[in-house]
Amino acid sequence: SGLLTRLHISAATVGILSASKSFSQNIPSCLWKLGRLNHVAIAVPDLEKAQSLYKDVLGAQVSEAVALPEHGVYTVFVELGNTKLELLHPLGEKSPISSFLQKNKTGGMHHICIEVDDIKAAMTELKKKQIRILSEEPKIGAHGKPVIFLHPKDCHGVLVELEQA
Repeated sequence: SGLLTRLHISAATVGILSASKSFSQNIPSCLWKLGRLNHVAIAVPDLEKAQSLYKDVLGAQVSEAVALPEHGVYTVFVELGNTKLELLHPLGEKSPISSFLQKNKTGGMHHICIEVDDIKAAMTELKKKQIRILSEEPKIGAHGKPVIFLHPKDCHGVLVELEQA
């Protein structure tokens, strides 16, 4: 009975695996893959006060401010262990953060950033799926890696940044 039971279980397992294989064949394969949440970006009207909140009040490890003229922002990263917060403050008159802060005087969540393993493949596939990308080519982001932004109207109201892992 031991051998018969094992054969019966093995046959059932093969049936389940076969069924799951055919199920997975119905899922379209992507040429790229979403990775981990890299950061949540928060626009802040006063960068020094925001840095002080996370560093002095909450005890987080907080970076120095870095200017990113190509993006029109100052960035500060707050380490959280499993991810980061990115504090954004306007740099220059044409900063996209300036217009955000005009509508949201006290600041607020600006975007989320998710890592991808192949940003060019992601761009190609997302364009085919009618997802608007806010630039023709990736730009170098705050981590020195290529990034793109997806239109919030195509992402249920959320500005999504994809970063090459």
